[in-house]
Amino acid sequence: MKINISGHHVDVTDSVREDVNDKFAKIATHFPSLVALDIIISKEHGEYQVEIRTNYEGARIAASGNDQVMYPAIAAAAKKLDTALKHRKGQLKADLHEKPSCTTPAIAHEIIQEMDLR
Repeated sequence: MKINISGHHVDVTDSVREDVNDKFAKIATHFPSLVALDIIISKEHGEYQVEIRTNYEGARIAASGNDQVMYPAIAAAAKKLDTALKHRKGQLKADLHEKPSCTTPAIAHEIIQEMDLR
């Protein structure tokens, strides 16, 4: 999985890249069809904001995390992304199951419409 990290008013150091790779290693194993993550780390008004965007099985998924310290913000965003990906995977699995067919009886006006009343 390719991880694109960019910083807005933040220097993206090797330790930040290593922490991000560690956080998302589990997500990469759980969701092997996930190709790339776009991560933007920004600092505004003394608070770090981490935004993550990706495409997974035809859906655009985004997650974000905020904190006074950068590493907990990354962890919060990673947790939210994991939850969103699990939700999407559940939706895809649910679509594979057979839907129940309608077992309601015919309505009287439909029966009358079909009758030949000449």
